[in-house]
Amino acid sequence: MLIAIDGPAGAGKSTVARALARRLGFAYLNSGALYRCVALLSLTTPAEAPAAHARKANIQLGARVLLDGRDVSDAIRAPEVSQAASRVAADPGVREALVARQRELIAHGDWVAEGRDIGTVVAPDAGLKVFLTADPRERARRRARDLDADPDAVLAEQTLRDERDRTRLHSPLAPAPRAAIVDTTGLSVEEAVDRIAALARSVEDSARPA
Repeated sequence: MLIAIDGPAGAGKSTVARALARRLGFAYLNSGALYRCVALLSLTTPAEAPAAHARKANIQLGARVLLDGRDVSDAIRAPEVSQAASRVAADPGVREALVARQRELIAHGDWVAEGRDIGTVVAPDAGLKVFLTADPRERARRRARDLDADPDAVLAEQTLRDERDRTRLHSPLAPAPRAAIVDTTGLSVEEAVDRIAALARSVEDSARPA
């Protein structure tokens, strides 16, 4: 079974998806880490096109993120990398390369995959599609806490990023058809996981022969 979790920055995708995968015993895919790795390469090696980086980079996802053999788990969370990730994600060549990688990863087994276009582009036939959202100010507070940054500055950057993601030509951020909308405003991680796990059980029950 594939559970696709999409949504804007700060909605809790990574935290909830990782916890959900642990509870269900599924593998976990953080698609955002792929784009962040390409963004990091674009910042450190700007002479090469982002799409070329996306095609050639050796990215390994797990407890830590390895880029060409180097642990970049912390480096890809830097604010400048976050901003660059939103820009490279609008590049059709980058998206084509990374969508292909994601499809290869999730082709077999049980997965919880999270990002901004898993249910719409990467895996439109996912067994369960979820769109996580939350109040913009709460999303900004969460990210500011994680980054040890000023909430107002994070909110301003987040607003720009949301607009870029919603209006980009290729794979704009939007709920997938038939996606369950889960608003995490005021919810704990455990409560959000409970809701999605219940949805997954419902899907599995409906798929069983009568």
